[in-house]
Amino acid sequence: MRAALLAAALAATVSLSLAGAQVESPEASPPPYPPEPSARMTYPFLDVTEAAGITFRHNSAPEKRFILESMSGGVAIFDYNNDGLLDIYFVNSLTVETAGDPKTARSALYKNLGDMKFEEVTDAAGIGYPGWGMGVCTADVDGDGWQDVYVTTVGPDRLYRNRGDGTFEDLTEKAGIVAKGWSAGCGFADYDRDGDLDLFVSRYVEVSLDSLPEFGKGKFCQYRGVEVQCGPRGLPGTGDLLFRNDGNGRFEEVGKAAGVSDPNEYFGLGIAWLDDDRDGWPDLFVANDSGPNFLYRNKRDGTFAEDAFPLGVAVSEDGGEQGSMGVAVGDYRNEGRLSLFVTNFSEEYNAVYHDDRGYFTDVSFRSATAPASLPYVGWGTAFFDYDNDGWQDLIVVNGHVYPQLEHVNMGASAPYRQRKLFYRNRRDGTFEEIGESFGPVLADRRVARGLAVGDLDNDGRLDLVINDLDSSPQILHNQTPGAGNWLLVKLKGRDKLTDAIGATVTLKSGDLLQTRLVRSGTSYLSQEDMRQHFGLGDLAKVDSLEVRWPDGKITVKENVDVNQVLPIRQQ
Repeated sequence: MRAALLAAALAATVSLSLAGAQVESPEASPPPYPPEPSARMTYPFLDVTEAAGITFRHNSAPEKRFILESMSGGVAIFDYNNDGLLDIYFVNSLTVETAGDPKTARSALYKNLGDMKFEEVTDAAGIGYPGWGMGVCTADVDGDGWQDVYVTTVGPDRLYRNRGDGTFEDLTEKAGIVAKGWSAGCGFADYDRDGDLDLFVSRYVEVSLDSLPEFGKGKFCQYRGVEVQCGPRGLPGTGDLLFRNDGNGRFEEVGKAAGVSDPNEYFGLGIAWLDDDRDGWPDLFVANDSGPNFLYRNKRDGTFAEDAFPLGVAVSEDGGEQGSMGVAVGDYRNEGRLSLFVTNFSEEYNAVYHDDRGYFTDVSFRSATAPASLPYVGWGTAFFDYDNDGWQDLIVVNGHVYPQLEHVNMGASAPYRQRKLFYRNRRDGTFEEIGESFGPVLADRRVARGLAVGDLDNDGRLDLVINDLDSSPQILHNQTPGAGNWLLVKLKGRDKLTDAIGATVTLKSGDLLQTRLVRSGTSYLSQEDMRQHFGLGDLAKVDSLEVRWPDGKITVKENVDVNQVLPIRQQ
């Protein structure tokens, strides 16, 4: 059944792209939406990487003979110096050949100077050499008002405390964080609601540089008859970690006691904290590569129950395990409920799990997102409203793991370098994939990994930052013509929860309802802007904004002006 489903979907991809998806819809006909851009129009995104002063390049082994060399590439956009402008941190990695010299892999911090110009400040900040870097997440861990940085690695992870003077200090050992081995995703949340931020770290495979599997030799080291790197299947997995904050600057690893340690040792990658059942306590989703995903329900006593199968997010619609990597969380139907989107390996469609009040439904084909995704290997992803029409669209960045396939006839599947997928929200529960019509920036074939979304120049249009292998990164400036009105909400929480991580913001204006979630750790091993963006179309006022803070208290703002960055402080 699974093979027939995939074959039918692959065959349908071309017809869907030409004719538009005819799928089950809750409405008789979708409302009108802006036409596709023509060749005479300005394309929505412009690659300004070079003009912005970004010279970073990911340190990637050309042949990717070992799985460690193909998985890195997180990126964070956050305001490290509190000047109101988003800065960028690119994670870099070593290779098997250079593993003995950490100075050969330099991660990079770029300070935002305004007007889409950046200055590298890595050396001054002291954040350039975390080791064999994988991913990154940010949060104000100690509640001093400055964003700190956590970097996952193949080796000891790093917690960098922001001193507030443009520099960071490595507090990993002092904080008691012992995360050796191969860490991947990370994210902070106050899972026990004691007033300080805890940390979850997903981990991938158990690996030793002294005993790596031989390239191309073995059952799991072949792909379509081509010798390639080995894994992850056939390699030993490793458990995940949960670090509980004791409130005094120290963390204790409590994953096993809390029920989130993954005793089956699946291959964990992207993660997402979200309040799935809306009880006010953070739940946790983990995307597992080549295994069932996890959804841990918070039992409100310091422990979790893993309920992914009964809740409908463990596997594909036909019961197959998928190569899950990146995670997006969004209210794409403007219902006030947060759904999940998970990127997967080629010929394993990217999955849309729609929140149906108490459980999730795989609507990947009904939403018309699945067919276009089948040829691609998906990584970073995000729901975001690119044109400010009030409906969240969807971006996926792609790229294979086997460079040996670049000159191999892949049939219906995409080769090593792959274009991006861009889905425009049709406002009826379905999307239309229009990436190629958005010009060479999205159609350009690359090997992408991390993706972060945020408004880099505070013009109300969300920009994209992508960390690519084998090339420079991409800073894609959103210059969408005719974009609608907008609102950016910057929350300031109380006490140690200054980021208000876990807070939800609900906007109501006329018939428009939108919900956003503040979270740490997004996309694929990356960190997006924690300010919450709302596209508003032609609306000139916002009727009401409701903020539900992490402690359950509520703040309401009424009759709010549009086209501004609105700070809201918890009283």
